Amino acid sequence: MKPVRAKSEWDKHVVEAVVRRFGPISRARIHELTKLRASETSQIVRQLLREGRLVEAGVEQGRLGRKGVLLKLHEQFRHVVGVEFDDELIAAGVTDLAPHITHQVTEPTNLSDGADGLVRQLLDITRRALGEAGLGPESLVGIGIADAGLVDRKRGMSVTSSTIGFWREIPLKAIFEREFGVTALIETRARAKTVAEQNNGTADRCDSMIYIEYGAGIGACFCVDGHLLYGQDSGAGEFGHTLILENGPACNCGSFGCLEAIAGMRAVEARVRRAIEEGGQTEVLETAGGDPAKITGWMVLDAASRGDKISSHVAADMGRYLALGIANLVNLLNPSVVVLDAKLRLAGEELLDQITTIVKRQALRESTERLSVRYARYGDEAAILGVAQMVLEGYYEISPLKSLPFLTEQNGMVR
Repeated sequence: MKPVRAKSEWDKHVVEAVVRRFGPISRARIHELTKLRASETSQIVRQLLREGRLVEAGVEQGRLGRKGVLLKLHEQFRHVVGVEFDDELIAAGVTDLAPHITHQVTEPTNLSDGADGLVRQLLDITRRALGEAGLGPESLVGIGIADAGLVDRKRGMSVTSSTIGFWREIPLKAIFEREFGVTALIETRARAKTVAEQNNGTADRCDSMIYIEYGAGIGACFCVDGHLLYGQDSGAGEFGHTLILENGPACNCGSFGCLEAIAGMRAVEARVRRAIEEGGQTEVLETAGGDPAKITGWMVLDAASRGDKISSHVAADMGRYLALGIANLVNLLNPSVVVLDAKLRLAGEELLDQITTIVKRQALRESTERLSVRYARYGDEAAILGVAQMVLEGYYEISPLKSLPFLTEQNGMVR
């Protein structure tokens, strides 16, 4: 959020932020939370209603039988664009202030034109999403970019990617802000998905979570006591580059035996292709049109759920190594829940059961007695929703110009 300097503007911002956090809410309750004078509260609310930033949302029965008008944020007043990408796909989604995705565009990632080409594609798909939604940059409160690689959120940089070799030290925040004229935020895709999972609208929100993102790379996000862990240079969560097998296969990071090199999506594909070369029979080859080069790991997981033998063996090995790595994280961080990327659901409940069994066998009993392991509730939309939520949390952040009691309350993990 850009600095709010004038007190009158700051007070309006506070009221709007309080309505977003606690609405539907009455003027009296806004007065109690903000400590603004009742007359000031009423004046500010009238202004926000005239500007279309707030809307009325029914009435509540007050003390002595008096009815108070309830207020909520006008969710369609402004918008956010969330962008996510990896070495396979790019997606851009326009959200309202809830956030709910109102329009989304997806296309294959073009890696043939290097870093400059990928930057152009990210900008183009953002423009296309806005254009197809009938919006311009002036309607935005911000843009969020979820990068599957390593990022430095403080510097606004894409630092590196183990699956896109040329993607190094790209100042995406500055590029997007220069192009669209609004605040931009860059975050890892794993953290974005975690935020979406935490804000999924259900009552089972937890403050100690490990989220496992799965694809060509394997990432993790750690939420401990309600806070996301970032580390010194925002590098916390590179789960795929933890050592699993000494003297194991080479990894794109330059090391050997990394989890990603053994159990990542590219490793799964390579194992199935090798089995086919050795004469193995699998339905995945038919799914790929008879061309082993077109086999994807997602095809393998899907075939495993239907009992294809080669796919089932490969998926089971992938699950075993993944579970061993997760068991180490459970011992280190003692979460209440481990959430597996929704993409892994393709392999069915058998994979989930396998991972749960191994984690509970390998990790300390004290750390697993009340541990839940489950698939994520959000699928392809998770990263866009999560990064949009982060943009909104930043936009509606209340600068500490004076003490407000509710600011000291536990308020989720995005701060």
